[in-house]
Amino acid sequence: MKPYAIDCVSVVIPVYNEEASLPELLRRTEAACRQLGRAYELVLVDDGSRDRSAELILEAAEAPGSHVLAVILNRNYGQHAAIMAGFEQCRGDLVITLDADLQNPPEEIPRLVEQAALGYDVVGTVRGNRRDSALRRWPSRLINLAVQRSTGVAMSDYGCMLRAYRRGIVKAMLACRERSTFIPILANGFARHTSEIVVGHAEREHGESKYDFLRLINLMFDLVTCMTTSPLRLLSLVGGGMAVAGVAFGVLLLVLRLLFGAAWAGDGLFVLFAILFIFTGAQLVGMGLLGEYLGRMYNDVRARPRFFIERVARGAALPTAGTASISPSPVVESLAQ
Repeated sequence: MKPYAIDCVSVVIPVYNEEASLPELLRRTEAACRQLGRAYELVLVDDGSRDRSAELILEAAEAPGSHVLAVILNRNYGQHAAIMAGFEQCRGDLVITLDADLQNPPEEIPRLVEQAALGYDVVGTVRGNRRDSALRRWPSRLINLAVQRSTGVAMSDYGCMLRAYRRGIVKAMLACRERSTFIPILANGFARHTSEIVVGHAEREHGESKYDFLRLINLMFDLVTCMTTSPLRLLSLVGGGMAVAGVAFGVLLLVLRLLFGAAWAGDGLFVLFAILFIFTGAQLVGMGLLGEYLGRMYNDVRARPRFFIERVARGAALPTAGTASISPSPVVESLAQ
């Protein structure tokens, strides 16, 4: 593993209704980036906010000597689509993603850059002393374990979006055009050398979490369907096992009927119904999972753009030379005009 030269760092931050946290976010992120001794840019992507977030982002980009690149989407497309929009516009040799809620401190950015400079393709983070409720922590642990087993990449906190990606990894992700994706898992599919560091985690001070129950369920399906087809294989195995168990149970009922007579068979009818309901429920779950895969395939086949960029405002102090760049895709570029 060879050291990686980093001349410019891009920090991509998706923003959705974060008006209250934006001033502190900008102040702290700017202060952290100034410590790097490198060129940097702050790519703030407004994901269709209903408050003044887009206005504040544009004001920050238009301020004298600004390092802010404002990307305004016309409506809400979701956190990961917003990050991909930021990837298309950023220029850094190293790209760092950061949530706007300040639960992950921007002061950790220099540590990510230092670790990436050692030669790692992806630098993940683990939330130390996590401040979320048990209802959020335990499902997250189960999902992380499932992802580790499916991808073979030993990272323990896929839910933390404070991460660093080399330019080549970002290019590879942009070449993938599927609409439903989970960026940390997608990146690890292209990474050869990965690393993790422990970072701080704070309680949300401004606003509320943008992930309600339904959004968490959708995120879970994104995780499951984007990383592997193993659930489909598991579904086949479970179905086969249930079929074998059903045959064995039927034989057992027949034997008991012969041994104990018709009276026992009447009592066993209720057990049979219970087992039937279990099998039926499992079939419905399997059909729902198949429907998720088919629905996502349908969305990908339509090949519609993942987002619509309404406006881009580039700060006056942003680097213009000596850095790698990615041109927006023709579809997105034409929509932005």
